[in-house]
Amino acid sequence: MAAPRRLGRKKPVPACPNPLFVQWLTEWRDEAAEKGKKTQFVYQRALGSLRRYPLPLDSGREAAILQHFGDGICRRLDERLERHRAEQGADAPLEAMGRASPSRGGQESDPPGTEHRSLNNPSASQTLLGDLEPPPTRKARPPRQYVPAPHSGAYAVLLALYKDSMSPRSRGFLTKPELQRAAQPLCDKSFTLVDPGNRYTAWASVGTLIRKELVLKTNVPARLDSALGPLEGTAGGSGGQRPHDPEFVLRPGQFDIILCVDFIETMGGPAARKQDLMAELRRNAVPFDVRKLHVGDFMWVARERVQPRPGQLHLPPAQELALDYVVERKRMADLCGSIIDGRFREQKFRLRRCGLRHPIYLLEESGSTQHLSLPESTLQQAATSTQVVDGFFVKRTRDLRESAAYLTIMTRHLNSLYGNKTLMSCTKEESQGRGPLQPNSDSCTLMTFQEFNEGAVKNKAQTVREVFARQLMQISGVSGEKAAAILERYSTLASFPYSRKLGGWEPKSLPPLTVCLHPISLLAAYSTCPDPESRDKLLSTIKCGKLQRNLGPALSRTLSQLYCSPGPLS
Repeated sequence: MAAPRRLGRKKPVPACPNPLFVQWLTEWRDEAAEKGKKTQFVYQRALGSLRRYPLPLDSGREAAILQHFGDGICRRLDERLERHRAEQGADAPLEAMGRASPSRGGQESDPPGTEHRSLNNPSASQTLLGDLEPPPTRKARPPRQYVPAPHSGAYAVLLALYKDSMSPRSRGFLTKPELQRAAQPLCDKSFTLVDPGNRYTAWASVGTLIRKELVLKTNVPARLDSALGPLEGTAGGSGGQRPHDPEFVLRPGQFDIILCVDFIETMGGPAARKQDLMAELRRNAVPFDVRKLHVGDFMWVARERVQPRPGQLHLPPAQELALDYVVERKRMADLCGSIIDGRFREQKFRLRRCGLRHPIYLLEESGSTQHLSLPESTLQQAATSTQVVDGFFVKRTRDLRESAAYLTIMTRHLNSLYGNKTLMSCTKEESQGRGPLQPNSDSCTLMTFQEFNEGAVKNKAQTVREVFARQLMQISGVSGEKAAAILERYSTLASFPYSRKLGGWEPKSLPPLTVCLHPISLLAAYSTCPDPESRDKLLSTIKCGKLQRNLGPALSRTLSQLYCSPGPLS
């Protein structure tokens, strides 16, 4: 008796030759569909064309020969492929992340060896089911596990986080600069510099690790930790102090102390006065460098002494560390203008949070004050308040020449203070957790000039807390210390959207699943007060300043009237 004839397809469909391109196009199509964009249909047509193409493609540019592949899709494929190779390594195969290939009709292809029975021929199906064992089916392969290539960015990041978790002094996380320094020796590619012809650094692999839940990212500034956590028996996250691991070290005799001058001090305004300052510094043999400073007018750096390298035309870039002194220079006319337009408070606020421990106000008292918009007594009171209340050192000089002499003396003093010490680099976050310079110590930690200057950019994005602090400091009588004391108790003005109407502050309707990120807000506290008298006294007992004095009923009432008055303020 002849064996029954098996119906259906006898040869398995060949594997998709371009699984990564199919995967990425599918992701982009689904993203466009979720947002309701018409580009979803463009990606769908390109997917159909790609699935019908039987040969492997090495780049998005090669896909231009296919139907429905325009310049935009080809360019996006090349960019995604470049990032994939930056994460997986330059030699990573395009099939490294491919899944089971879809068939032409959009359905998943059957595993090899699977037979199809005809549904249009019941008798044939009954014969096969009744007389023969069903053909054995081969199990589908499980999805390939994500394994970073050795010496790739992802490999170095995971290994650096693992080594940190094994340290008994681990804090349980690393900041971005710390992680880059720890991972760089383990990676063949730079985490900060882009290779020629490439758009991505090795740091691009962190995004993949976060999406695959291998790395956790929390807080601002970012803190990164292995999602698996430290192994048992380690002290990760226990709060122990982490030993300092500097990016570079400047030893005595390997650096010079340089005065940095903001370029505004050399241009604009009376040109003769600007050049007089430069001439005085040169006459006093002060080494200085004119550059853009985002906070302050003068500061000092320890600059590495670099030597020419054989075969190179230019000197290598010198490493620089920011010393803990920054100077804001004011003439009486400048002080008057900054008080009137509100820059005076803002400048003190930015100087306080720039990361340098010794802010100095250099006040030139030359010239008459009769033509100014504010009386001299007000200007002197502002200067005294800056020193007594804000804790800044105020140096008064009679003219520009005396100011240059003071900068000369400070440069020489800093040479004697830092010249015989070993200087170690650190991040701004690390510098805030360390004490002031000890005269008898042999070393100290300082943040790099680049991090200091970038962290002081005036127009960078601000948090809600920072905006609330600046708003408070615009109110007469609210100093930086008083604003900080209010923020300690009420971190933001509102914990959910408010709108000011004729009837006062009213909460807007909230969408579902709204999360309040700042539950302790000033308006929420005002809303719980039973009467206007209690609102007026709400902030009066807040302690502020070195003497921990009360904010007082007058200022508390002013703030209550500002935020709770139902109508226009009188």
